[in-house]
Amino acid sequence: MKMKSSMFAIPAAALVLASCENPADKTTSATVTDAVEVQAAADVAEGVRYVLSPASEIHFVGSKVTGSHDGGFKSFTGSFTLADGKLVGTDHHVVIDVSSIWSDSEKLTEHLKNEDFFNVEKYPEAKFQLTSVSESGDGSYEVSGNLTMLDNTRNITFPATATMEDDIAKIHAKFDINRKDWGIVYTGMADDLIRDEVVIELKLEAAPETFQ
Repeated sequence: MKMKSSMFAIPAAALVLASCENPADKTTSATVTDAVEVQAAADVAEGVRYVLSPASEIHFVGSKVTGSHDGGFKSFTGSFTLADGKLVGTDHHVVIDVSSIWSDSEKLTEHLKNEDFFNVEKYPEAKFQLTSVSESGDGSYEVSGNLTMLDNTRNITFPATATMEDDIAKIHAKFDINRKDWGIVYTGMADDLIRDEVVIELKLEAAPETFQ
């Protein structure tokens, strides 16, 4: 009986440890600094404006000491301008309808909308405004931009990959941020504390505006 008990104890312990893992331990943390001033957008006659398609996805993973939750945003728009494969101009952005937030729990989704988290009635939009991009090689880039949530703007830098397939630009990035940098400070229950780190995953596709 003792042997049987110890055999069951091993997988049970492994399950507890797995549920306590922090998903952000497996991703790169974005570098966060003060907001960067962006010049007013100028008309770029020689460029092609790319617009995010419905195939684009924005996901996140938040976690507590007892487990994690998947979520994302259903409604957002965005665009950027390219000329000869390079970004031109300054108006490269993504605007998110925060009220379109979803999660794997209906109760959690409603909680995320209230004052403890995104306060969507007061702050209905979040925005990412690109400020710089540097190429790392092999389709890899370092992306920086001002991220505004709850009327707080911080500049974040994170790794991303980008490819072009039949005039469709595909961008992927996965990184984590500290929610408290944007004033989301709700801690959760005393015996089930919410972690500060949130994993963000971007799966974006964009096509020339004339193709939309």
